[in-house]
Amino acid sequence: MTAKKPAPTSRSAKTLSVMPTRRDVTFDLPADRVHDWASGNVHFTHLMNTMSLVIPVGERFFIDAVRYYRDQVTDPELKKAATAFIGQEAMHGREHDEYNAKVFERLPNAERFEKRITALLRWFQTRTPPSMRLSGTIALEHLTAIMADGLLQEPRLKEQSEPGYSALWHWHALEETEHKAVAFDVWTTTQGTGPRAYLERSFGLVLATTIFWAEVIPAYLSFLRHEGKLTDIKGWRAFYRLAFGEIGFLRKMVRPWFDYFRPGFHPWHHDNRAFLEDIDAFVDQYTRTQGPMARAA
Repeated sequence: MTAKKPAPTSRSAKTLSVMPTRRDVTFDLPADRVHDWASGNVHFTHLMNTMSLVIPVGERFFIDAVRYYRDQVTDPELKKAATAFIGQEAMHGREHDEYNAKVFERLPNAERFEKRITALLRWFQTRTPPSMRLSGTIALEHLTAIMADGLLQEPRLKEQSEPGYSALWHWHALEETEHKAVAFDVWTTTQGTGPRAYLERSFGLVLATTIFWAEVIPAYLSFLRHEGKLTDIKGWRAFYRLAFGEIGFLRKMVRPWFDYFRPGFHPWHHDNRAFLEDIDAFVDQYTRTQGPMARAA
């Protein structure tokens, strides 16, 4: 009788050299630019702002999903990486909370949208099994990773952008790249790589993507309506250039999104570690404290 192949218990060779680090940073975000910080374009700015509103509650969901399985991880490097992942996500949530407070001041309905996302994720936490929550986490981490790569690949997205907001998103993109495989490695370590695990993680991406855009798009359009920009043709043309046209931030996400469905997919098959070479030099100018990696409570 053939023995059942055990689930992998250590990180892949690709991830061994990528150990995330918890960094405590802060950014100066002028409230009077919260509506047009991205190249002066209100349309693209509010798309990013809408995504920011999802981040703090989303990061807490990710933290809980990974923490649940951390004690099942026996490989010390992966366990250390999972702890760093939790620390980084906590920092991201804190900085986006400060960012979002400025959005709330500008857009009266933004806080209501955040509360809706919070209620939705709480429903998933109470009504779905831990593996499904981890599947949703690795799916949304994949979405985040390909968005982060798009920001890092395209310097034109920074053109004429307000420096504080631009720096915050750059830092977030760097750290999302740094830890992009951690939750995935926790998944393969605890769930394996067989047909059931493949189907569950694939379903997770379809479900997460559908819900994400179904929630983000109506909120985004309501924010533009509040700004009086919903019928601003010139603004939409600039948005199209950034999102789908010449620069194509959203358009370029399509191919890497589909890569996730390859049975042997791993996040570091897209090796963009070169962006991380200057990460510490970049964050030094924003560092509040540079203590050791800390475990989240």
